[in-house]
Amino acid sequence: MKVPQALVDTNVLVYRVDPRDLEKQEIATDLLRRAIADRAIAFPHQALLEFVAATTRFRPEIGGPLLPRGEVLREVENLMLLAPVLYPNAQVVRTALRGTAVFGLSWFDAHLWAYAEVYGLPEIWSEDFQHGRRYGQVRVVDPFHELTGGEVHEPGATYG
Repeated sequence: MKVPQALVDTNVLVYRVDPRDLEKQEIATDLLRRAIADRAIAFPHQALLEFVAATTRFRPEIGGPLLPRGEVLREVENLMLLAPVLYPNAQVVRTALRGTAVFGLSWFDAHLWAYAEVYGLPEIWSEDFQHGRRYGQVRVVDPFHELTGGEVHEPGATYG
C-alpha cells in the first residue's frame, strides 16, 4: 500500500466545490483528481468536519450555502472512500499543543500540522500557512500560491 505524501486542508476541499473563484476551483479539482489517482493524499478528520460546516453554512452573498446538506454529506462519504482519513489521538493533540507554542500557529492550524507530523506525511496542502515553510518535518505547499502572489490567507473560523 502506498503511503500518502500530503495532507489536504479544508480550503482545498471547499474551493473544489465553490463556484465563486473558478481559477481556484480548477486548481483544487485537478490537484485532488491527480492525487487521489496516485494515492498520494490523506484527509485529516478535522478537514472533513470543517468542510461540512463551511459548505453548509448560510452565505449572504449567494443567498444560501455553497451546497445542499445532503450533497455535502455524500461528498464526505465519497472522500472517505477515495483516500485514507487520519483521526486524532493523544499524540496528535500533544503535538498540536507544541505547534501552538513553538510555531505560534492557531489551534486549528497546529492541529492540522500535528496530523502530518505524527502520521509522517511530508507535506500539507493549504493556503493557511506560509508557502514553502517547514514546520518540524512537514513542508507547506500552497496550491494557490501563483494566484495569490504568496499572500497567506487566514480566514476566521467558519465552523462554529
